[in-house]
Amino acid sequence: MQQKRQPRRMCTGCGEMKNKRDLIRVVRSPEGTLSIDKRGKLPGRGAYLCPNADCLKKAVKTKRLERNLETPVPDEIMEQLKKEIEAVD
Repeated sequence: MQQKRQPRRMCTGCGEMKNKRDLIRVVRSPEGTLSIDKRGKLPGRGAYLCPNADCLKKAVKTKRLERNLETPVPDEIMEQLKKEIEAVD
């Protein structure tokens, strides 16, 4: 029996391709609000991050996260991301 292929996405911080389920998704809804999508099913524009503090730092420093989401990222979302990454570690 053939094994089902896992969808792969690129991390915004390090640029590595990884399985979608291994990454954290930040989504901008059609209304323009930002949130962390734990299930990976919310509609809108998404950006993916490794659950690694270094990747988050790179994404913020180079503004790749803002560029991928096409909107500024508020501090409250950054704090949620930091908490999410700490919970995974």
